[in-house]
Amino acid sequence: MGLPLLLGLLLARAGGLVVSLEQSHNCITAENLCMTDPSCNATYLTLQQCSQSLAKSSSSLRYEAKDRCLAAETFIRNSYFQDCKCPRRTRKQEDRCLRIYWTVHPTLTQADFHLEASPYEDAASEESSRTKYNKLATQASGSRVFGDSTNICLEAANVCQLDHKCVRLRTHYAQICSAEYPCDQRKCHRGLRHFFERVSMEITKPLLFCPCQDDVCGRRRWNTIVPECSFQSNNKPNCLIVLDSCLKDHICKSRLVDFQEQCKSSDTSSDGCFRRHNHAACLEAYMGMIGTPMTPNYINNSTADVTLWCSCENSGNQKEDCDQILESFADNRCLKSAIQSQMSLNQLNTDIEEQLQFTPSLNIQGDGTSTVFTSQMYQGPEEKKLQVLEDTPGNSSNPSSGCLPSLILTTMLLLVLLGPP
Repeated sequence: MGLPLLLGLLLARAGGLVVSLEQSHNCITAENLCMTDPSCNATYLTLQQCSQSLAKSSSSLRYEAKDRCLAAETFIRNSYFQDCKCPRRTRKQEDRCLRIYWTVHPTLTQADFHLEASPYEDAASEESSRTKYNKLATQASGSRVFGDSTNICLEAANVCQLDHKCVRLRTHYAQICSAEYPCDQRKCHRGLRHFFERVSMEITKPLLFCPCQDDVCGRRRWNTIVPECSFQSNNKPNCLIVLDSCLKDHICKSRLVDFQEQCKSSDTSSDGCFRRHNHAACLEAYMGMIGTPMTPNYINNSTADVTLWCSCENSGNQKEDCDQILESFADNRCLKSAIQSQMSLNQLNTDIEEQLQFTPSLNIQGDGTSTVFTSQMYQGPEEKKLQVLEDTPGNSSNPSSGCLPSLILTTMLLLVLLGPP
């Protein structure tokens, strides 16, 4: 349906309400518009009944019902819901928006692992700015409170400690995921989702994808999501069971199809991705899987390879399908390329920070070299310690207080020179 018709319906039937172009492609807006159209509303109710019947039955619908549902689906997809999507990382109405999307796009064959197009709006194709992260990393590396900054995984954890939202939400999910044994995995997953949804990716990405050279660093990286609760269980379930659990959860199903689309591998691409240079979008989709029934993690402390906590033993004649599910994470060329690219980026940024720390700059007064410029980019431990610790009444934070004697002296000289003879 064209934009002029949409705007006309909005003005005529919604009391003059006008929505933006971006909002007109939102599934929630599309549903609201459909509710004002009797023909669309009646067909949409039929499609909702089809979706509910399909969710209750593990098998496909009967021929008569299937034909009726397909007709309703075709009508609805060509109405207000055409090309409707759900926004990313704005989770206030994610649940409702995704329910609408999967009503319009029902999976008539539940065993189908490859679903339709992603329900989310297009992901970012380039790496997001790291301005905030670099500022906090410089602050953390200059503080004696946090110590050595050469361990990038430790640095990422320290940066989180300096960001109020990050430390609050990270502490929250860590407490839930380690509260008792056995843990409440549902609550743990919910806490993880909230963390990765609400904290900036420029802070969460280094936590997940920091490069490691030793086992201690690898253990810190592996434990980021508290895997004893969120990832592991006493016995590895079959991957087909894990998939079935994911497909019954519309959030997990949505993020799985997004992961399939953004991290689709290609044997002909130089970076292994069907969509070239799609690393940022692939990693965002991968991070979206954390906190779902298909939560991935690193295989162990000593590798950057990831996997699902499931097995394909005793899969019978579905062994090939099961292997496909497991390999989509454990042997995904595009995902591996994206993770390695992110780890290289983290290493590069750390190297640049070290160069800024130790590179001398020219002194404009002409007395050789000094560290005036460097000290502005990288403050010493004592200054950073004062910034990290809570200010006390006895501490002055006015940077100009040291200039007061010079100012008084200059004023007195001016009075002497400009005063009466």
